[in-house]
Amino acid sequence: PASQAGHCLGVALGRLERWSDAESALLAARDALGAADPRERARLGAMAGNAALARGAADAALTALDPAHADALSAGDKALAGQIAIDRARALVALGRSDRGDAGAALAEARGAVPGSAEAWLLSATLSRRTGKLAEAQAQIEKAAALLPVDPEIGLEAGLIAMLSGHEDAARKSWQSVVAAAP
Repeated sequence: PASQAGHCLGVALGRLERWSDAESALLAARDALGAADPRERARLGAMAGNAALARGAADAALTALDPAHADALSAGDKALAGQIAIDRARALVALGRSDRGDAGAALAEARGAVPGSAEAWLLSATLSRRTGKLAEAQAQIEKAAALLPVDPEIGLEAGLIAMLSGHEDAARKSWQSVVAAAP
């Protein structure tokens, strides 16, 4: 069917980093499905949204991710909706909508839907740090580190949070662990 062909084309174009073309192919594949398969529509919409994010078009990403999120919820796939919420949060931050709470709400949903996602906890910690909520950021980065103990991004964020919280020794230790893990 047209949907499968569009999916394959979108993936191939993505591998070539032709993000705009990949996004268009994936959206066409999603639309070819109609309303019969909301889970697959959600998956294709999420892929299109990520292609838009890769090309730096957060507004187009959100245009694809919002209906993808609704489709995932309609399909009853809470984990997929949570993953899409992470992508929505990335787009919302890129659009400067973190102060209004939109990105924070998306990340809160993601943490509830996929509590084992280190990415959801890391992005939450980063957003909390950026908005001056250092105690929340600390708790969130600790959860991310417990889920993925040797991750350079988590280690760097943990160091930033520690430094801003006045814990220079903890920051240094965190950053040294990053250098040791990913020289």
